[in-house]
Amino acid sequence: MLDATREALAELGWGGLTMGHVASRAGVAKTTLYRRWPSKNELVVDAVASLFDELVMPDLGSLRADIEAVVGQFAGLLARPETQAALLALFAEGTRDPQLRRRIREAIVDPQKRLVRQGRAAAQARGELEADTDAGSAREEVDIIFDTIAGTVEHRVLVSGEPITPEWIHRFTDLLLGPLTTG
Repeated sequence: MLDATREALAELGWGGLTMGHVASRAGVAKTTLYRRWPSKNELVVDAVASLFDELVMPDLGSLRADIEAVVGQFAGLLARPETQAALLALFAEGTRDPQLRRRIREAIVDPQKRLVRQGRAAAQARGELEADTDAGSAREEVDIIFDTIAGTVEHRVLVSGEPITPEWIHRFTDLLLGPLTTG
């Protein structure tokens, strides 16, 4: 059902997407969809959230390698047409619907911050980053790092339409790591 949602969204756009289209494409009754998702908004958010569950923070032995790997995964995910259509639709609708924006944050953004927390913890365990001394500051840093990575990669892929090459990822990582590692 989630695959059918993303496919239908890529084909029809937000305005054209209905629960009926998704049900037909998935081969289920509309009532089946409505039992699980009370609205199109909820269905689309869950369809997009499930894509991001594919992302994993590797532990490749260095913060640089970990960041480069996860940025590459994220860029690959964003390069998929169904991901692009779904995210752009959610972003556009979220600007008009505060409840949808909250749901996007709860189901997609906040859970993905786990990647930053995992990467920081691994780097701290390896001695590449200092241990956190203040929980509030650590949360704020996680937010800023996440926003920086997600915002930059999303802008490059979804807005600028520029490729994300290994060279670009390496340069981006240089810029990101500078302030993180020099204090």
